[in-house]
Amino acid sequence: MAAFAGRTTKQALLRAKPAFVNQKATLVSLRGKNGKKVAWLLGSLAVGGGTVVATALAQPAFASDLVLHPPKFPWTHNGHLAALDHASVRRGYEVYKQVCAACHSMKYLCYRNLVNVIMTEDEAKAEAEEALVEDGPNDAGEMFERPGKLSDHFPDPYKNDEQARAANNGALPPDLSYIVLARHGGEDYIFSLLTGYSDPPAGVKLMEGQHFNAYFPGGAIGMAQALYNEIIEYSDGTPATQSQLAKDVATFLKWAGEPEHDVRKLYGFRALIILSFLIGVTYYMKRHKWSVLKSRKLAFKPPSYK
Repeated sequence: MAAFAGRTTKQALLRAKPAFVNQKATLVSLRGKNGKKVAWLLGSLAVGGGTVVATALAQPAFASDLVLHPPKFPWTHNGHLAALDHASVRRGYEVYKQVCAACHSMKYLCYRNLVNVIMTEDEAKAEAEEALVEDGPNDAGEMFERPGKLSDHFPDPYKNDEQARAANNGALPPDLSYIVLARHGGEDYIFSLLTGYSDPPAGVKLMEGQHFNAYFPGGAIGMAQALYNEIIEYSDGTPATQSQLAKDVATFLKWAGEPEHDVRKLYGFRALIILSFLIGVTYYMKRHKWSVLKSRKLAFKPPSYK
């Protein structure tokens, strides 16, 4: 009886078809309406993810999180069509000349750059003649000093870097020609640095000749506080408060780094006006040229065999 039951069960199992034999692999197809939706979704996710990653990589990376970032100030030249305040640029030049030029150079700026920006040509010539420029050699083979000309660069306060370091406790004062473009934060950093001096907090020790400024990387800066209330007198009578001095010299350094600032925005505005007109003309020409091709009808006439 047991043998008969075993043979019957074996024959039943052999006749039965396993379920996995009829199973078929199901793959996701991108055809049809649902497939197009899935493709659009995947593409959008890829583009969005790539944008997020690119934005994250574009952010500057700092070696330390202890650096105090300067706040964003509402500068009058920050708008797309806003120009520099040239009265502020002129006052900033006065601050540089009477305060900053004692230690910092601007060797990439000439007196001719001041013409029709903050001075007339005669004023710029008179300004250049106040400086004594080393020239030569003369007929005797010796160097001599002469009054400056419009083509001369701003004079350096020191003859070389070694002399500058020796006069500033080993610290080399940077050239200010492109300092706004070379520092993270631009003019915001310059303004915050000039007005950010304070007593060092508890636990911070400074070496001799150093000063505490929270906006300077590391906090210890070799430059002493240079701007105080009424340290100079403006030629136009503007009250020379510390914040006004810092704002004006930051604006001047912004212009020094980008003297084409106003012209670039003006040309950009003119280009937008011209391009907005050309867009309409281009669209009309495109419709005109392609109207025949897009509206034609092709018909196939099979050959007739007689």
